[in-house]
Amino acid sequence: MDDLTNRYEETLTRIASAVRRYRPAVQSALPAVRLLAISKGHPAAAIRRLAELGQREFGENYLQEAAPKMAALQDLPLIWHYTGQIQGNKTRAIAAGFDWVHTVDRERTAQRLNEQRPVAATPINVCIQVRLEAEAGKGGIEPHEVAALADRFRDFPRLRLRGLMCIPAPRNGFEAQRIQFERLAECLYDLNRHGYALDTLSMGMSDDLEAAIAAGATLVRIGTALFGTRT
Repeated sequence: MDDLTNRYEETLTRIASAVRRYRPAVQSALPAVRLLAISKGHPAAAIRRLAELGQREFGENYLQEAAPKMAALQDLPLIWHYTGQIQGNKTRAIAAGFDWVHTVDRERTAQRLNEQRPVAATPINVCIQVRLEAEAGKGGIEPHEVAALADRFRDFPRLRLRGLMCIPAPRNGFEAQRIQFERLAECLYDLNRHGYALDTLSMGMSDDLEAAIAAGATLVRIGTALFGTRT
């Protein structure tokens, strides 16, 4: 647990340093960069420890793994993000249990989440997943399809469209990484120029969070650098 504490502090330092270095002139006009701790493959005890240190937002990729951890930690005021690919037969459980969903890439998925969100619950915060280049097996829609899908959210009152998410192919070098993230940022800025008020760019992981922050990330999804190697 001491190692976990050290990695948590180091990750927060990396984020703060990147903000100071790459966004000092405009930081006051941008949302703060938040840390989303990707806890897939790690036990509830590690999540509880990070919660004791002040972390509140956690991301899980697999419903069958997330459910028992969420039940074990229901005494804590945590915010749960679903960051995995969405299977049609899992939307009801996702709609019932998660506060955020990052991987919506089709109208049918959004419709099911909207229909299955409990009436008493607040709307789910949603990010549209964008695929920046052709990669076999990776979810997401093409950048030119984003506006049409975003428009459909006007008909889904149980969902709140917050922004965009991407998982770009690995790149070596800061500039190559930043160029990819800037493409997603431009998609979001274009939506906002057309009347949306989106505030979330979910992008950046352990190996490229600095480049993501330089490009405008507001939520960085960190797993390995925070929890260590997945078991």
